Amino acid sequence: MLTQETLEQSLSQVRPYLQLDGGDVELVRLTEDGIVEVRLMGSCISCPMSMMTLRAGIERSLMLAHVEVKRVEQVR
Repeated sequence: MLTQETLEQSLSQVRPYLQLDGGDVELVRLTEDGIVEVRLMGSCISCPMSMMTLRAGIERSLMLAHVEVKRVEQVR
């Protein structure tokens, strides 16, 4: 079963790469239909590559680790 705690553990695997460039990610919530809402922080907010980071980095990592994750969305 997918929980906030297991998602946080998975995000802790990607977080160091974001922090190297002055960014970070915060888990906001997990919806019942498998959508993970995250908030990009730090330099990720204004980075022109943030969508690629969200899709190719964060979303891919979470979807590979958890079959229940259908999509990752950025919220403000």
